[in-house]
Amino acid sequence: MRIDTVEALEALYGTPNLASTAKVADRVTPEYRRLIEASPFMVLATVGPEGLDASPRGDAHGLVRIGDDGTLLLPDRRGNNRVDSLRNILRDPRVGLLFLIPGSGTTLRVNGRAHLSIDPGLLASFAIDGAAPRSVVVITVEEIFFQCARAVVRAGLWDASRHVPPDSLPTPGRILAVMSGGETGGDAYDREWPARAAKTMW
Repeated sequence: MRIDTVEALEALYGTPNLASTAKVADRVTPEYRRLIEASPFMVLATVGPEGLDASPRGDAHGLVRIGDDGTLLLPDRRGNNRVDSLRNILRDPRVGLLFLIPGSGTTLRVNGRAHLSIDPGLLASFAIDGAAPRSVVVITVEEIFFQCARAVVRAGLWDASRHVPPDSLPTPGRILAVMSGGETGGDAYDREWPARAAKTMW
C-alpha cells in the first residue's frame, strides 16, 4: 500500500507543532550564524535535467562565509572535477544545504538559490596557501532552520565506539579496480592517494 496524495500524507503525519515552524527564518539570524560558523562540513544538494546531486563539502578554514544576512559564499575547493553540482546550478539555481557540527546533534538546513562567481577579488579572498578556488557558489537564502538531533543521536554519529574500522570497508582503489576492469585503481592508488591529496587539497 502506498501514499499517492499530499492529503493522505498529511492525514498520516498530522500538523507540525509550533517548534517545527517557529524556527524557520528567511535570513541568517545571529543564532544561525553561530551554527554556520561552527560547521566544517555540509552537503550541497542541487537539481538538473539529468537528475539530482548531493555533494559533500568540507573546509577547516571556514566552510562558508556569510556575506550578509541573506547571502552565503561557498568556495569550490578542489575535488574530482566532475562539477555535477556546478553544472546543475547553471541550469537550475535551486539548492539545499545541510550543515553538520562535530559533537553536536543539531544540524542546520538552508534552502535557496545560487549562482557562480569568478570575480577575481572574491576568488583571491578565499585563497589558502596561495591556492584560490576556481569559482565561488553565491547562495541567496530563502529559508533557514535547525533540524532536531534525533537523526544524529539515532546514528550515534559522534560516538567513537560505533565508528566503523576503515580496514573493514572496500577501499577506493579496490572499488575503482573492480569498476574499471583493472584499468585504474588498485593497491597503488590507495598507497599514493594520501600524498597526492596533500598536494592538491586547496
